[in-house]
Parts: sequence; C-alpha cells; structure tokens
Amino acid sequence: MDMDSASSVVLQALTQATSQDTAVLKPAEEQLRQWETQPGFYSVLLNIFNNHMLDVNVRWLAVLYFKNGIDRYWRRVAPHALSEEEKTSLRAGLITNFNEPVNQIATQIAVLIAKVARLDCPRQWPELIPILLESVKGQDGLQQHRALLTFYHVTKTLASKRLAQDRRLFQDLASGIYSFACSLWSHHTDCFLQQIYARDEAAALSSLERTLLSLKVLRKLTVHGFQEPQQNMEVMVSLKLFQLCTCREKLEKTIILYTKVLLDFLEYHPCAFIPLIQRSLEFAVTYVFTPAGEGVTFERFIVQCMNLIKMIVKNDAYKPAKNIDDSKPESLEAHKIKTAFFTHPTLTEIGRRLVSHYFLLTEEELAMWEEDPESFAVEETGGDSWKYSLRPCTEVLFLDIFHNYSQTLTPVLLDMVQNLQGPTNVEDSVQLLMKDAVYNAVGLAAYELFDNVDFDQWFKNQLLGELQVSHHRYKLIRRRVIWLIGQWISVKFKSDLRPLLYEVILSLMQDPDLVVRIETATTLKLNILLIEQFLPYLESIFGLLFQLLQQVTECDTKMQVLHVISCVIERVGIQIRPYVGCLVQYLPLLWKQSEEHNMLRCAILTTLIQLVQGLGAESKNLYPFLLPVIQLSTDVSQPPHVYLLEDGLELWLVTLENSPAITPELLRIFQNMSALLELSSENLRTCFHIVNGYIYLSATEFLQNYAESLCRSFCDLLKDITNEGQVQVLKVVEIALKVSPMLGAHMFQPLLPAVFRGIVDGERYPVVMSTYLGIMGRVLLQNSSFFSSLLSQMASECNQEMDQLLGNVIEMWVDRMDNITQPERRKLSSLALLSLLPSDNSVIQDKFCGIVNICVEALHDVMTEDPETGTFKDCMLMSHFEEPKLSDDEEPPTEQDKRKKLLALEDPVHSVSLQQFVYEKLKAQQALMGDQGFGALMETVDTELVRQLQEFLQGL
Repeated sequence: MDMDSASSVVLQALTQATSQDTAVLKPAEEQLRQWETQPGFYSVLLNIFNNHMLDVNVRWLAVLYFKNGIDRYWRRVAPHALSEEEKTSLRAGLITNFNEPVNQIATQIAVLIAKVARLDCPRQWPELIPILLESVKGQDGLQQHRALLTFYHVTKTLASKRLAQDRRLFQDLASGIYSFACSLWSHHTDCFLQQIYARDEAAALSSLERTLLSLKVLRKLTVHGFQEPQQNMEVMVSLKLFQLCTCREKLEKTIILYTKVLLDFLEYHPCAFIPLIQRSLEFAVTYVFTPAGEGVTFERFIVQCMNLIKMIVKNDAYKPAKNIDDSKPESLEAHKIKTAFFTHPTLTEIGRRLVSHYFLLTEEELAMWEEDPESFAVEETGGDSWKYSLRPCTEVLFLDIFHNYSQTLTPVLLDMVQNLQGPTNVEDSVQLLMKDAVYNAVGLAAYELFDNVDFDQWFKNQLLGELQVSHHRYKLIRRRVIWLIGQWISVKFKSDLRPLLYEVILSLMQDPDLVVRIETATTLKLNILLIEQFLPYLESIFGLLFQLLQQVTECDTKMQVLHVISCVIERVGIQIRPYVGCLVQYLPLLWKQSEEHNMLRCAILTTLIQLVQGLGAESKNLYPFLLPVIQLSTDVSQPPHVYLLEDGLELWLVTLENSPAITPELLRIFQNMSALLELSSENLRTCFHIVNGYIYLSATEFLQNYAESLCRSFCDLLKDITNEGQVQVLKVVEIALKVSPMLGAHMFQPLLPAVFRGIVDGERYPVVMSTYLGIMGRVLLQNSSFFSSLLSQMASECNQEMDQLLGNVIEMWVDRMDNITQPERRKLSSLALLSLLPSDNSVIQDKFCGIVNICVEALHDVMTEDPETGTFKDCMLMSHFEEPKLSDDEEPPTEQDKRKKLLALEDPVHSVSLQQFVYEKLKAQQALMGDQGFGALMETVDTELVRQLQEFLQGL
C-alpha cells in the first residue's frame, strides 16, 4: 500500500465510517475490512491517529482498527500476518512521543501498546520499558501522565501472563524496576499531600491521578513480580507503608488500592503475609470495630477491611493440622498470632458490633422499603446491586468468625436474644431495628446454634406471637421472623408443627405489607416436605401466590414468585391440576409482556416445565401457547435463544414425554433440531433425548419426515465426537430399531455399515461396542432380510465371502460379549445369534460352540429359580400392562413411560422366553442334522456348559 496515496483514501473511508447514515457507513466498513490484510494499512492508521489535527472520531476509529489488527494479524503464525519489517516500524512509531491530548484515545493507545508488549516484550521490543521509564521521569505534565498510563497497562498485561517462562521474565522485570516504581509512587504521593496542604486543587487532582497509576503499577509488581516476596526487604517495607496510610478526604480511591495490594498479596502469598497478620488485623479492626473509625471510614473501605479480616480468619494456610505434629511451622506461627489477637474481649466486641451496628437496617433501606418495596425485597434476597454492598460482606464475615470462634460468640448472641424476649413496643423503633438485627444473626448462625437453641419451643412461645402482631411498624419483625423460620426449617423444626406454620403462612400471604408477602412466599418453598400436611392448604396458598404474581410489577420480583410457584408445583405433582387454571390463562400474557426481559422468560419456562409435568397428558390443552414458546426458545436464528435455549429444550422434552399423541404442530417444531445438532453444545444430550421422545411418540410419522436430515446430522456428528457422544447417537438408532425394526433399519441405513465395521474391527471402547452389538442384534433378530442385504453389501466392500464375514462377526460377538453389561442387551444378543439356527451353513455350525456359550451366559442372567417347584423362569417376560400403585411421594408414569411399557410387551426381549427359544432352536437344528450329526455338533461344546444348559432346559 503506497503511503501517500493510501493515507487520503483510508482517511476518507474512516470519515465515512463515522457517519450516522448506513448507506455511507456500510460500504466504508466493508472497504476497511478488505484493507485489514493489506501491507502498510496499519502504518497509515498509525499516522492518522497520531495526527492531532484530524477529527477526534476519525482518530478514535483508527485506533480501534489498529487494536483489532493486533489481535488478528500480529502473531507470526496468523493468516495474513504483518511482516516483521512493518511491525518494527509500528513499534517504533507507537513510542515516539507520549503527547496524546484526548484522554479516551490516550487510554486506547496505551491498551494497544500493551497488547503488542504481551506478544513482543522483551524479546522483540527490548527498548519499550527503558523508554517508558525515561518518559515517566520527564518534566512535561502531559507526557509524564501518558507514559505512566502506558506503563501501567503494559505492566498489567505482562503480569497477567501465566506460562512459567513468561512469569520468570516478568519477575526479572519486576526486580529491575521495583525500586523505581516505589520511588515514583512515593514522589507523586508526597506531591499530592503538599498540594492539598497548599490548597492547590487542580495540581492536587493531577498528582492524585499519577499517584493512583503508580500505585496500580506497584500493585502488579508486588503481587505477581516475586516468587518469594518475603525474601525481598523492599517489598515487605512497601507493604508496611500501605498499612500506615490513613483515610483522608479525596483519597478514597488511593486507600482502596492500598487495601487491594494487601488483599492480593494475602491471596497469592499467604505465608509471606504472616509477618503482616498482626498489624493488618489491628489496622482493620481498629477502623471497623472501634470509635477510631467513626467519621473517617467509608463503605468501600469498610468492605475491604472486613474482607481482610475474613481472609485471615478462614485462610487454610493459617490453620494447624488436626494432628499438631503434622502442622507446618508457618501455620503454627500464623495460628499463634491469630489466637493472641482474637481474645475473648476482642471477639465479644466484634460480634456485638457486627450485629448491633452493621446488621441494622439503614435509613436508606427503610426508605426504600416504603417507597419501592419490590426493589427492597429483591435486594434483600440477593439482587445484583445488593451483592456489591456492605450488608452481604458483613454477614459473610459474621458467619466466618462465628464458625471459627463459636464457643466464644454463642453466649454473646444468646445473651442478645435474651435481652429482646417478648413483644417489642411498636413505638420503639431502635428496639425494633435491634430485634431485626439479632434475629438476622440467629438465622445466619442456625447450623452453629443447633445444640444451643430449642427452636421448636422458641417458635411456639415467642415467634408465633410476634407474627400475630399486626401493627404496621411491626412489619420489620413479621418479615424477619418468617425469614428466620425459613433458615431453621432444615436445621431443627418438628414436622408436627408444620400445619401450624402453614396457617401462619396463609395469614402472612395476606399481610398488608408487600415485602412481608414476598418474604413469606420465598420462605414457603423451603417448607413443603410432607405433602399430606400441605395439601389442605394448597388451594388457598396457591391462589394467594398467583395473586402476588399479578400484583408485583418488577421483573426480578416476578421471577422470584414464579420460582416459588414452580417449587410448589414440582413438590405436589398431579395434585396441582385443579388449581392451575388461572395461572395457565395468565402465563401467555406474562410471556408477551416480558419480550424484552429474557431472564423473566427463563423463569416462565421453568414454571411451564413443572406445569407440564404436573398436568401430564392434560398439558395438550396448553399447546396453542406452549409450542410457539418452545419454537422460539430453541430457534438458534433468534437472538433470545442465547438465554432461553437450555430451559426451552427441557420444556420441549417434558412436553414430548407427557404428550398423549403427536400433532402436526409438535412435529413441525423438530425443524429446529438440525441447527441445534450442528452446535454440538453441552445441550446435545437433551437433544438426543428429544429425538428419542419423538420416536417413542410416533416413529412412523417422525422418521418419514425427518430421518433423512437426522441421518445427515448424525453422520456429521460422528466425524468429530467423543465416545460418550457416539453412544448417544447410536442409542437413537437402537431405539428406532426397537420401536420400528423395518422402518428404523431403512431410515438409518447409511449409519449401519459403520456399525458393522466397528464390530468386525473389534471396537476398543466397551460401551460403544456394546451399543454396536445392541443395534446389530435388533437388525439380525427382527429384520433378517435387511441383515442379509447388509452382509452382502459389506462383503462386497471388504472383498470377502459373505460366509467368511459372517463368521468374523459371530466370532467377534462371542469374544466381546463381556462388553455388554445390560441384561436386556445380553438376552438380545443370545436371541439374535440363536435366530441363525437351524442352519446347514458350515460357518454357523463352526461357531455353534460360541453361540451356545452366549446362550448359557444369558440364561444365567435372566433365569430365576422358583424355590417351591425348582423350575426356572425368564424374569424378563412381561405378559400385560398394569398401572403401578404409587405412594404419595412417587411420581405417576408419564405418557412416554406408558409407551415404553406397551412397547416392551411386543419386544422379543420381554415377550419371548429365552429358555423356550433355546430349546426350540436346538430341537430344530437337531431335526435338520439328525441325531448323529447334532450329537457331533454338541460334542464341540464344553461338557460343563452342556450340563448347565440341560439344567436350564429340564422339564421342556
């Protein structure tokens, strides 16, 4: 690409590519895409984004195209890779000066320099770090900042490399520049503090930004730059400096970075951190749990300090082994430091302050409860914004400390509970908030308090009464108590108290406060253990749940309530049928309203899965809504499939399993399957189950419509699939042959030669070989004419005589019989090989001994002896279909289960007595050969086998 002529056309294309007019934009993007592989294109881009006179948007776009080109074409092995000459020129151009005036473009240039550094530094780009260090020392403020910004991104990128050789290179770099990085950070910090003192706000903000960047560099070097940091005095001194830093206004980001250095160092180098444990705990506990922190701490700093305490408390490297003699010296040292620090008074103060200060609902939270109860309810149960706030961090720290120091903290918490016995005055908001906090602690520590709290008595004597206080200010306690019960249900709660609890739930589901109703619904899903106790309340509670689903408006809340409804339906099964009419009518409307909310649609799919299973065959009435939902969720050409596919496939499968009969619409959905099989995703197993479901439901219609495309998909899959995946494909063929031997063999004919070859070649993977033999057993036993034509075809392909090939198949079958572990398949193999008899074919007679051997093995598998008569009976025989008698906890059979049972009645494996079949085939062979000939044939069989065979056949 000629530089002079190219610059103008590339500039013009970039300008057009920033247009809002798609008619101008699209051709320009296509032109730029074609130039990506042209020599010289990236040199032109470099000149364009380095020209500060050009339009900012054009320069921004030039940087992005350059950055994308690094990802695609910088590596030497990449297709259309950049030449080494051009890369050398580009590297030099990128670090000629650091004077980019636009912040966003400067950041992007720093990132792309780091991308090149990841691939080329230090070997092909040894000058990068020295030039950056020199530029960082410069007096020009802009140049200094841009160089420092680039230095940070390069350090961050090099620190992220994980190969051993790359880590050694980074450690060499760190040891060489660590002193400089420390002095750089110290210099900018001092400048910042001096400028704050002088009230020079503009200069202070500039220095603060440089302080942050240099600290970020130092963080990466400290955490990732030393294999044994405890051996480096400078590193350890720096860490102690981080601990001495105090909180000042406008220093929040810097303080957070200081704590991040400590946390990262503790995570990656716990043993090297041991000398810092004492001071770290003093530092964190002082600011978080004593008056010293009042007025100077801020939320993110408190979170970081709590994380520091938590990581020290629960770090496995700081715990001695169960046998003290097996403990490492450093573990004992750390444990000794922790034990000396966490004294009884210290733990008591931490425990009390966590509960009485940090567990209290804040004014902001109480205001949210009043103004936006749904958002409050969702955040309190783990919404996205909640998990980044102080409250969950506080609760996790409480749990970790309580678990590790329960002997000390249990009496403290129980004393707090004792002080709050009895109903609290509704006018005393302080005590109400304190009771909420204490009950929260008791719920979180339920497992630790198992032996110390008689929860059943507490429920009857105290908590039940609190739930009956209806004053609107007491809603805090009503909500907390029902949550508390939910925490203790799986820990200690007598079953005979559950009816009383269901009465309470029924009452609270009608509470005037929405948050209480939502919390009650959430607690309900933990409580349905004994169905017979719950059934008297099912209609009322389910109706109230449905009302709640309609009342709430936020997606997250509707998802929460739908999840509870799904749990109820799943637990009560078919008992739900009389009560779901309103829900069935409402879900189509909710689905339509949630078009822009895919996670809510996932919750609807989960509910539909449970609903279909609860309704069974009656779910056919949902098809006008259900089938379009499945169609959309499993169509990979539709963007929502990214979110909906997994649940959509599960819904598709349960719909098939519970379908009483095929419908044209249900059959038509299978058009989605080819694209799904091409994905070869983790959902492949479910896809195979869906295919099997169609075969069981309506083999003839399904195979006539889709076998050809399915066969093509399977052939493509088998070229590159694991052994387990191969078995799943083959099982589909096996089921098709089982359901419809003639049609199945005809439709899956292209796959059968590979099965035949696998048997002859002695497939090494036992499960695959077992499936091969299962397929071939079906063909041989139930479609002998097709087997003959397949044998003829394979003999022609292998250039062998048919008899010779048949002999090889029988020999391999006998040899690999032990690969078959399922009794059904073992009996099938015996029936299939016996079906070759009677025969005057010398090859079959030559393999007679092996066939008898397989028969005797199978007889041992399937024959049971009647202890009274001493006769044998085939235990796999089924004479008629009976609806099973179910207990209350057992699921009724699906329509597919019933289809399988009816199919089994016609399956030779379950309808033909192996004992009788062996007898008849041997008799027929005897009649064909005569007594003398047959006697000679039997002499080829081991005498012990003959004895066992006679024992099985006695009485016939």
